[in-house]
Amino acid sequence: MVSTKAKLDELAEILAIAAEPAGETAIARRAKRDIPSVRERMDMLLDPGTFIEIGALARQSDKPDTLYGDGMVTGRGLIGGRTVVVIAHDPTVYGGSVGITGARKFMRALKLAFDTGCPVVTINDSPGARVQDAVGSLATFGDMTTVLEKLSGYVPQVSILLGKCAAGSVYGPINTDVLIGTKDTYMFVTGPDVIKAVTGEDVSAEALGGAEVQAKRGTLHHVAEDEKEAFEWARNYLSYMPSSCLEQPPIVNPGLEPDITAYDLELDTIIPDSDRSGYDMHDILLRLFDDGEFHEIRATFAPNMITGFARVDGHPVGVLANQPLVLGGSVDAVASDKATYFIRLCNAFNIPLIFVVDTPGVLPGLEQEDAGVIIRGGRVPRAIIEATVPIINLVVRKSYGGAYGMMGCRQVGADVSFAWPTASIAVMGAESAVDLAGKRQLAAVAEEHRAAARDWMINQYNETIATPWIAAERGYIDAVIEPSRSRLEIRHALRLLRDKPPVKPEFNPRKHPLYPI
Repeated sequence: MVSTKAKLDELAEILAIAAEPAGETAIARRAKRDIPSVRERMDMLLDPGTFIEIGALARQSDKPDTLYGDGMVTGRGLIGGRTVVVIAHDPTVYGGSVGITGARKFMRALKLAFDTGCPVVTINDSPGARVQDAVGSLATFGDMTTVLEKLSGYVPQVSILLGKCAAGSVYGPINTDVLIGTKDTYMFVTGPDVIKAVTGEDVSAEALGGAEVQAKRGTLHHVAEDEKEAFEWARNYLSYMPSSCLEQPPIVNPGLEPDITAYDLELDTIIPDSDRSGYDMHDILLRLFDDGEFHEIRATFAPNMITGFARVDGHPVGVLANQPLVLGGSVDAVASDKATYFIRLCNAFNIPLIFVVDTPGVLPGLEQEDAGVIIRGGRVPRAIIEATVPIINLVVRKSYGGAYGMMGCRQVGADVSFAWPTASIAVMGAESAVDLAGKRQLAAVAEEHRAAARDWMINQYNETIATPWIAAERGYIDAVIEPSRSRLEIRHALRLLRDKPPVKPEFNPRKHPLYPI
């Protein structure tokens, strides 16, 4: 009879093997790539000492001498004291490829997140499906995608991509909320070698799917310098998120700076006198929110549209703002995509939206028409209309043309709309309006006086038409406020809107609306 001590000794031995399934070979591989172990990655992500592993002893049962874990580590732990489910590929076990057993662990972890209503963080370092598992491995990606869809909009999902990820190991993450990489991250459907074999095309891994390239495409939401920063960024992102859509976002340090500060007063002089002069919108955003904190999302993708998270009175808010330093703050096709997604992300998780507006309109031109700016731009107001969270609109300078409706105006859903005295709200800017509507009048002026007449007409347009006063008089905005009062006015407005009930739609027999796609 085997003694209890012998059984305990056997357990300890098995667990030690499961902790490093590939043994010395794995250690050597990590040393060559200069990367931490999968469990060290877990420790960097989670609150210290909180990781509880699930399925450590799972392995392929139909083959002798298979490795424990099957290349996948799953479990749960805490981030900021709140429970999360974590899933990570182990690149030293079967190269991190996804097999049938590992996929079952993956789905078991996702089911745990669904049942308990907590966020999911996946650490991806995988080339995709395991070739040896043939169609069984392919089928599991379909199964995993089905479960990911159930979680979408229910609990926050974060994907951290490390190393080279391909095929199914990029299609899974793209169906999560945010994707984080490092300078050493690569993402592609098929790698350079396969492309060379199939098409004959020579392309480098960097050009095909390097981190900076994927960030500019909008695939990666953030590129960190290293793994430690990537994990910290993920932790910070989750600090703005509720554990599920059934909860409200967490509150951090409410009630700070109740009065106007010197920092607030700087807003009174921040807008240049000339409409043609640019400034960095970040300088405004850092003065509007708690502690000057702003967690930007997709910073290098469509930088003419800024999106990110901040806090007002300790409560998380989602911020969309035009960036005058890029394309003058115009809204183009990619900025429309960026805005639409961010609006829907915030609405899914009960995070109020604040639009800070300074845009000359939708970017014109053949390139934009070819890019589908009509289709892609049309989705933005639809997303705003569908949103049920509190929405605040603040026009700081220009709000022209079709972009007026893309930046949360009253007519598409803003609960409260503010404007600064520097605001200019109109169908188009003064120069374009004069050139279009004043063409005949200018043609009748002597050529030597035409430039001066045009300047006079532009000034008249700016002083009598494109002003915040007309919009306020007609009820299109609620108040014209001093810039230095913006932080407090936004705070007061959100306090009034805090208990805004979800809109109960009138009866409509449709299954769902159709987006322009």
